[in-house]
Amino acid sequence: MLKFKLNGAPQSVDVDLNTPILWVLRDHLNLRGTKFGCGKGLCGACTVHLDGKPIRSCSLPISFAKNKAITTIEGLSKNGDHPVQQAWIKENVPQCGYCQSGQIMSAVALLNDIPNPNDAEINAAMSGNICRCGTYPRIRKAIKNAAKTSASLIPVNSAY
Repeated sequence: MLKFKLNGAPQSVDVDLNTPILWVLRDHLNLRGTKFGCGKGLCGACTVHLDGKPIRSCSLPISFAKNKAITTIEGLSKNGDHPVQQAWIKENVPQCGYCQSGQIMSAVALLNDIPNPNDAEINAAMSGNICRCGTYPRIRKAIKNAAKTSASLIPVNSAY
């Protein structure tokens, strides 16, 4: 039985420890906000936070989460009112929307590290997230919008 925190609450799973975090979240815990994209950790659609840092959940085994904290898109807020989510809505970021949970999780991690990022810092932090619809200018604008909100930080649901 592997124990960790999930969106701030204690969680345990009885799965093969080599199972990717993504599949534990989606198939065993029924959290479907984190998306499967490439399966190789290259596109960013599967981004979640592990102890506050963005990781690609499709390529990292659940064993890495032992006694750590995972935050998913569902863990940002219960009502979609997290400042980054609100900035995404205000700037009409999504087009098809498939990559957006990963984009949002990367943006939150960026703002946790750099509260007022410039364009170069945004580009560097978001470069691992691919948007096939090309909404990058709206993503950058939404990040800048969220940076203006002092509450854009999320607590790092620290490990046990």
